[in-house]
Amino acid sequence: MVTAHQLLRDHMGQCPLIAIVRGIDPDEAIAVGEALFAAGLRIIEVPLNSPDPLISIERLAAHFGDRALIGAGTVLEVDQVARVREAGGRIIVSPSSDAAVIEASAKAGLVSAPGFFTPSEAFLALRAGAHALKLFPAEAASPAVVKAQRAVLPADVPLIIVGGITPGSMRDYLAAGATGFGLGSGVYRPGMSAEQVEHRARDYVEALQSSPASGRV
Repeated sequence: MVTAHQLLRDHMGQCPLIAIVRGIDPDEAIAVGEALFAAGLRIIEVPLNSPDPLISIERLAAHFGDRALIGAGTVLEVDQVARVREAGGRIIVSPSSDAAVIEASAKAGLVSAPGFFTPSEAFLALRAGAHALKLFPAEAASPAVVKAQRAVLPADVPLIIVGGITPGSMRDYLAAGATGFGLGSGVYRPGMSAEQVEHRARDYVEALQSSPASGRV
C-alpha cells in the first residue's frame, strides 16, 4: 500500500507545482483539471470556500484516478477531513498548523500539508504528523527567510511556498531550499477559460524547468 508520504513524493517528483483552484465551479472542474494536467501539473487543490467544493473534488478524483493527486485546501475543521476523504480527496492543505486537523489527516491516510510561517509552527505541525509544510504567505517571506528556515527544518520534509508566486520568482526560492510551489490566481481565477489556464500553467512549468535548482524532489 502506498503511504501518504510516498504519494506526495511521487506526484511532486513529476511536477512540484500545486494548482490552487479557488472559486472553481464543479461544472468546469474537469476542463480546468485537464488543462492543468496537460501543462504538466499533477496536484490540484480545491479550497473548501469554493462553490460546492466536495463535488469538484469528487469529480476530479474520479476522472484522474492515480494520475493526479486531488484534494482540498482551506481545511480548518477536523470533520472536514473525513468529508474530503469520502469525496475521494487524498491531500489536505490548510492555512494554519492546527494539530487536530493534521492528526486527523494523517490518521485517515491522507497527505497533510499545513500552513506555517514560523519555525515554532513548523515543528508543531511536524510533531502532529505533517508530511509537507506550506510556507504562507510568501509575500511576507523572502528567499532569505526560506533559506534560514530550511537550515533548521528536516531536509527530507517538502517545503512548499505559497502566496504571490510568479514564474520569475521561483528560481530564487528554489535556490534557497524550496521544494515546490502552490499557485493560486497565477494559474486560475473564476471566469478563465481552460485554454487560459493551460497557457498560464505552462509558463510556470517552463520557468521551473529552466531553473538550475529544479528537480530536488
